[in-house]
Amino acid sequence: MKEYNTSSEEERITEVLDAMRAAQGETFSLEKVNLAELERRTGVSRARLRRLKENGFEFKPHGNKGRKAEKTVLTGYTGTIDTLLIAGVTNSSVILERLQDRGFLGSLTVVKEYIAAHRNLVPAKRQLVAPQGNRGRRYTTKPGESFQMDWGFVKVQDPYGNEYTAACFAMICHHCGERYIEFFPNARQENLFIGMIHAFNYMGIPEYVLTDNMKSVIIRRDLDGRPVWQVDYEAFMKKVGFKTKLCKPRHPFTKGKVERLVRFVKDNFIVGRTFWNVTDLNRQALDWCDTQNNTFHKATFGVPHTVHMNACAPKLRAVSREMELRFYLCPPRRISFDGFINYESRRFGVPYWYKRSVARVMRKDDLLYIYSDDLSQLLVTHGVTWSLRDQYCADQYSQLPQPEEYPSMPVTSTIKLLQKPVSTSAFDKFDFDKGVNWDD
Repeated sequence: MKEYNTSSEEERITEVLDAMRAAQGETFSLEKVNLAELERRTGVSRARLRRLKENGFEFKPHGNKGRKAEKTVLTGYTGTIDTLLIAGVTNSSVILERLQDRGFLGSLTVVKEYIAAHRNLVPAKRQLVAPQGNRGRRYTTKPGESFQMDWGFVKVQDPYGNEYTAACFAMICHHCGERYIEFFPNARQENLFIGMIHAFNYMGIPEYVLTDNMKSVIIRRDLDGRPVWQVDYEAFMKKVGFKTKLCKPRHPFTKGKVERLVRFVKDNFIVGRTFWNVTDLNRQALDWCDTQNNTFHKATFGVPHTVHMNACAPKLRAVSREMELRFYLCPPRRISFDGFINYESRRFGVPYWYKRSVARVMRKDDLLYIYSDDLSQLLVTHGVTWSLRDQYCADQYSQLPQPEEYPSMPVTSTIKLLQKPVSTSAFDKFDFDKGVNWDD
């Protein structure tokens, strides 16, 4: 279908009509304009010129100009966009993803136009008043040489309106940007080890891991400035086979990628996210990582997963399947006097026949496994319901013999048991057990 540029079309027709009026003089008449000549000189179709001639070549606005459709592709979704804009989320890709989860079928352009028209909902940004300082050089590494790791913290609201803090472990390849995140109820050292092993399984083991001065990593520095590693972390480094480099505090040039990843998780993944439990949240986090790792990134000018497999993977080592690493994946827990262990703020029952005072626990997907302290025996398996109620196991308590009294003197009292009396009541016809031998 031929489209017209109305403004230039009006100018062309007016210009040609003025030229024809000047050439014809007093004999010129709009009612007798030669449409074939006007079409040749303006390039406008004769059918359109005929309609304009009927209106005396008066250009009027379209009859539907200014009217808006009562129902658009955004109808029913504007409230979600407004909520995100009020929360400070202006990333059109994030908003489109949230809308698509709710059944939105529109395009990214529609979302961008709506955001541009409702910028007044976005809270004002913080004004920078402090100088930026001198220019620095970013820290670069070779493929597979180092990963960066850090913790991030978010607020979780339960269905009853209560809030509690959850920790997000983040690790990213310094060279290609391959990323991995996992959520835990807290940022204890045992969860750090679990998150690092899972990240190494996902990406491989590098030569170095860059981190800040975590309490679970470093205790202090000696007089020469060398780090004094936390004992368990030092043993973990030697067992897995990597080294650790500590970064300067408040200096994002060395560990800025993982800090940016934590902020990206909060601005992209967390926004409007709902989940049933931490297992469901980690499933969604892994799907999000797969999506981001297979998306083109301008920072690396490539797809992170492709660059990681081609350049970084040949330089990385696979995680060993030795038994010792299972001790890090199954942290120890002391058994209480009533037969429970406490894991992630919930209590789970242990069988009574297990006589030791310590057991090991591992959560995988929707199941919680309780092992003996040497991991030689699986004691019991619990379903992770994330209820605050205690979860008992089938044989948590032994069946003790009940005390029973016996006669101390010979029994001389006797009572007599009679047969069932024969009844002649009118209700006998409703005795359906009569004449039926239930032992057959």
